[in-house]
Amino acid sequence: MYKKTLFFGVLYATSIVAFTQQETDSTKVEQLDEIVITDSKFKLKREHSGKVITKITQNELKNLQGKSVAEIINTVAGIEINGTKSNAGQNLSYFIRGGRNRQVLILIDGIAVTDASQIANDYDLRLLNANQIKSIEILKGASSTLYGSGAATAVINVKLKDASNNEVSANFRSVLGTNQSSTENNYTIEDFRNSVSVNGSLNKLSYLASFANQFTDGLSSISNGTESDAFNAINGNLKLGYQFSNAFKTTVYGSFDNYKADFDDAFSGIDTDNVSTSKQNRVGLSSEFSYNNGSLTINAAYNTIDREIQSSYPTKFNAKSFVADAFNRYNFNDAFYTVLGVYAQDNSMESFAIPFGSSSFEQSINPEEAQFTIIDPYANVVYVSDFGLHVNAGARLNNHSEYGSHLVYSINPSFKKDTNFGYIKGMASYGTAYITPSLYQLFEPIYGNADLQPEENATIEIGAEINLKDKATISVVYFTRNEKNFIDFVDLGGFVFQYKNVDETFNASGLEFTANYKFTESIVLNANATYTKVEDDLNLRIPELKANARLDYQMSDHTFLSLSYQFNDERRDSVFNNTNFMNDDITMDSYSLLDVYASHYLIKNKLKLFANVTNLFNEDYVELFGYSTKGRNVSIGFNLNL
Repeated sequence: MYKKTLFFGVLYATSIVAFTQQETDSTKVEQLDEIVITDSKFKLKREHSGKVITKITQNELKNLQGKSVAEIINTVAGIEINGTKSNAGQNLSYFIRGGRNRQVLILIDGIAVTDASQIANDYDLRLLNANQIKSIEILKGASSTLYGSGAATAVINVKLKDASNNEVSANFRSVLGTNQSSTENNYTIEDFRNSVSVNGSLNKLSYLASFANQFTDGLSSISNGTESDAFNAINGNLKLGYQFSNAFKTTVYGSFDNYKADFDDAFSGIDTDNVSTSKQNRVGLSSEFSYNNGSLTINAAYNTIDREIQSSYPTKFNAKSFVADAFNRYNFNDAFYTVLGVYAQDNSMESFAIPFGSSSFEQSINPEEAQFTIIDPYANVVYVSDFGLHVNAGARLNNHSEYGSHLVYSINPSFKKDTNFGYIKGMASYGTAYITPSLYQLFEPIYGNADLQPEENATIEIGAEINLKDKATISVVYFTRNEKNFIDFVDLGGFVFQYKNVDETFNASGLEFTANYKFTESIVLNANATYTKVEDDLNLRIPELKANARLDYQMSDHTFLSLSYQFNDERRDSVFNNTNFMNDDITMDSYSLLDVYASHYLIKNKLKLFANVTNLFNEDYVELFGYSTKGRNVSIGFNLNL
């Protein structure tokens, strides 16, 4: 309780200082308007959005070098990603606003990516390399009207880097670091991360080719393990663009993302030589034709994922997914913006297992049966008045080959009042969302249930935002979410289990506070705090209180310093007891972490050195019961632009 009181006391004091200093600081700074796109598919000013959208810019990503994509996203209000503080190969669980993995949709360059072989149909963020990313936009709340299945608690839109305007540019980045628990202090170099990119523009042609790798060892996957478990990932990306005319441009791309993760038998708590591998190959096309007041966009991608688990229960999974999104944007008069689109998706999967008494793999899920198609027409309209009223509304008709049609809709009004110190904005929204059953849940021969219906979510948000010109932005949002048709793994009796829709409804609610304050041009504070209340049946591993703060100091044109803090409240977990064959409820203690980052340009905009110290005070804590947790670790690296 003392830690909670201390942090929120500091946060409150900071807010008071922010308002007080605004009255006395007369320095005027020209600041570009922040542009967001995820909540409307239009490039609109952030202040015209009725949502609190978090945008992690390229400049911020440059100051977070050495961190994974999941670690970066885990500092956003309302988000808890379990596994980011454990062994590098640890499975990731996305708890956003009290939800689960299947309620979060990942986009890459605006197009949905999923893994049809996963039980939750979710995308694995371990496949992405942070050095290949330009920016990340995070839109929370029900967003199925624009993005379809899975967009129930959040949409995470990852924008990959584009080619530079120079004929030839290159970037080289390398990071060396330790990877140890709080009980170790040898600081052996066990974490190696490297990336290289060559890109440029030649008249109407643009190109980008990048390669990245990560090898991390030194830490066992389980807390009592004595043998380390390595994580090895490689990423390749090729993007070619051509500007046929001022009105028409197209981009084709291809990528591969592979990883190999060693892991132990957490069920028995012993070291084993288990290995998990995942290989993703992706090709796609993005074309845009512009005309007076509008544009027609076609995005399409084909994705394959092959996964294999080598353990006491070896399995193989193969999945294929085709996604296409065609939409027309039209701006009537800078007041009405409309989007009309059609979204199509085709998924299939197969799996293999070794039956008891056999020594070879046999097919357990047939891809000719484990397949579904989705075709969704959708419409969205944005109204931006000249007197402060903004409305974002839409509807989508999901047509699923397995369970028929389902309508979702949303309405999101907001009102912005300009003042002499900035503006005040009030926001509200109501949106419905749905989550389609995964192919595994539908067609697995033992546990599957072909009669499953989609989960339904409805979310209400009410919030306010205050902006102090060139100085601060502070927002508070209350959310409440209702879940129906929840898909659970149900005990039917006699040790028989099956996926079923449960009759009960579940609720999650909470409060999110976000603040950005510029003390001076050189010192900026970003802070957020989240209170989440989830019904007991669903609140495993979700902290009731979570807070983040980062203080950035641009010491000079060449030197940058940053101090980051995170507080995680107590979390409840349920652990299987091998003695009585029952689940035991446990409580994991709260913890606080402090990280330090520094960078210095040896050659301005060319050669930068940087260093990271995470968990500065080497706090001993538990992120996931039974699994290893990182202690104090140090990394150093360089970034070279040519």
